[in-house]
Amino acid sequence: MSDSRIRVLHVVKSLNLGGTEKVMRLLVANLDRQRFNPVVYAAGNGEVGTQLRAQGITTHIGGDILKLLHSFQPHIVHIHRAGWPEPGQLTPMKLAKIPVVVETNVFGHHDPSPAALILDRTLFVSKFCLDRFAHVHGINACPPRYSFLYNPVDTDFLAKHALKNKDFSLPIAGRISRADPGKWSSLALEILPRLVQDIPNFQYHIIGGIPEAYDYVNTHRLDQNVVFHDPVHTDAEVADFMNELSLLAHANDTGESFGLVIAEAMACGLPVVTHPCEGLKDNAQLELVEHGVTGLVARTLEDYVGAVKYLLTHPEEAKRMGQNGQSKAAQLYRMQDIAAQLETIYTELLTLKGITS
Repeated sequence: MSDSRIRVLHVVKSLNLGGTEKVMRLLVANLDRQRFNPVVYAAGNGEVGTQLRAQGITTHIGGDILKLLHSFQPHIVHIHRAGWPEPGQLTPMKLAKIPVVVETNVFGHHDPSPAALILDRTLFVSKFCLDRFAHVHGINACPPRYSFLYNPVDTDFLAKHALKNKDFSLPIAGRISRADPGKWSSLALEILPRLVQDIPNFQYHIIGGIPEAYDYVNTHRLDQNVVFHDPVHTDAEVADFMNELSLLAHANDTGESFGLVIAEAMACGLPVVTHPCEGLKDNAQLELVEHGVTGLVARTLEDYVGAVKYLLTHPEEAKRMGQNGQSKAAQLYRMQDIAAQLETIYTELLTLKGITS
């Protein structure tokens, strides 16, 4: 009996733990298997590959992608990439005459190369990235060529495992990122002496500590107030970490093209403190965190310290913002709904090419 499902090949550089890889996995795993046959190709293997295979998703690691395209014959190839030109990346899709090619443009960059003409849809991960792209490049960024699709979050799981009857007055804040200096802001450390001075028992939990952070904590003798944690690998570990906190303190000078950790904190019912970034840097964190609604936006060091102190000393307000964030995350980022939106996009693009499922 022949398989009449729509064949979709998702392409990503590696299957290591990372935001891009996690988003890809959640999209693939939530496609309707009765309608779609999803397969993943990556140059390198990793923990996300193990997770995919455990969910019954076939993965191809390394090897000739053109050979795979000819053997699998996907109706759709979906590439997850930064958005800028990468020589040779799109050539195999052209050579294999793939009917529909979609990209998730993670960082909102522009690919003006002739190879990019093969793309049928560019999906930005936030409205901010879509709007900035249109403004900077003077492109009418609208369907069918352009649109945005929020990153998926397992909001059901995180909400279910969020601590019930949380005490938002506990003086505990936290942050999660990769252990990469590019994911940090000086705000993340400079707030600490002031907070500890006013709230001596303040605790700051960090996942993704960098050498500068360890040095700062040692130099300022903050080791009794700061706890460094190992990286988390699963949503259960994310939920456990969030359950320790009264708020998420987000600080990243490069900003966020979406803000997966912010969305996960919201899904766990936490209020978020964040800050804007200057110029044309990523600012989707302000799309997720609405000031006074789902958290607080601080523009200066003094504002940031004040925002954290306000939430810790006004637990009912912190709870209200956390509940608002949880509702917003469920409404906009729920992985099952995002995958259903992606299925609609796939179907529409195939129809435009005269291919019906």
